[in-house]
Amino acid sequence: MTDNIKISIKNLYKIFGDDPASALTRVHAGVGKSALLEEHGHVLGLQDINVDMVDGQITVIMGLSGSGKSTLIRHLNRLIDPTDGQVLVDGDDVMGYDQETLRQLRRHQMSMVFQKFALLPHRTVAENAAMPLIVRGEDKGPALQEASKWLERVGLQGNDNQHPHQLSGGMQQRVGIARALTSNSDIMLMDEAFSALDPLIRTDMQDLLLELQTELHKTIVFITHDLDEALKLADHLVILKDGYIVQQGEPQEILLKPNDPYIVDFISDINRARVLRVRSVMHPTTDAAEHSFAGEVDGDSNLESVIAESGGDTNYVYRVMSNGEQIGVLDMKDLVKALVPTSAAEDGLRGKV
Repeated sequence: MTDNIKISIKNLYKIFGDDPASALTRVHAGVGKSALLEEHGHVLGLQDINVDMVDGQITVIMGLSGSGKSTLIRHLNRLIDPTDGQVLVDGDDVMGYDQETLRQLRRHQMSMVFQKFALLPHRTVAENAAMPLIVRGEDKGPALQEASKWLERVGLQGNDNQHPHQLSGGMQQRVGIARALTSNSDIMLMDEAFSALDPLIRTDMQDLLLELQTELHKTIVFITHDLDEALKLADHLVILKDGYIVQQGEPQEILLKPNDPYIVDFISDINRARVLRVRSVMHPTTDAAEHSFAGEVDGDSNLESVIAESGGDTNYVYRVMSNGEQIGVLDMKDLVKALVPTSAAEDGLRGKV
């Protein structure tokens, strides 16, 4: 995995209406989303979006209905064209592509997994998974062999000759993932890919995606309205509201340092012990001389596991390890403080004033 930027979104605006160019001028002059609709009859879908997506990482874009997240992901492969701004893929501006270059982008560089599965009912499971290669004009036999390999990888071995209606929802979505993997594209776009699934199946699909990502290091752009899902999957989290970015960054950092009341409300009901990692609340140090440790914990362990190991004893101090080396020290008192939601902590401070 590298630190190279695979996709860069710069100053992106999308305005829906009869005269988006004039509406954009009004937005630049300070007209907000509500006023733009009420007074000028235009919808501000996206406002000044700037996001860098790192090669080999999962960028999760989340927000409630109407926040603009699905509109945003459709700009990456130009299913929607922006009113203004740039989308750079490997440094090239997708907005400058002609139809043939754009077709090649969609066929070779980007694959998409949809919420509603989007499988062809008259095709077999293997044919659906092989569709990216067949559309490229590759021979059907080798394409089916490649598809069969990925179907097995996502747990659907033996289902090649079945049809989509013979599969459960979770199995159909596995076909969608296998299809995206068969394309061998660097970038996977996943638009609410798991939201139509039952909770237990959804958890299984999240685990499968993380397992595949550990192996394949794809650049994944994942859309969701579910914060638990976002925190579980994201290397980089982008939170949208009304078409603009409220906060973005590493999920642990957002959870510990929300920069807006909207984010504070958003994360207030999260099980922080299950989501926060030891590395986020430890004291970074390689010096072990000053402490008597109750044991060692991994930096990527969640706080819930440390609470279980300690039996809730706040007098314990743990040595934090990563790849066999010390990276920090975790005092259980610091762990307990991290479990207090930001809004509750602020209320407590106000009560002491």
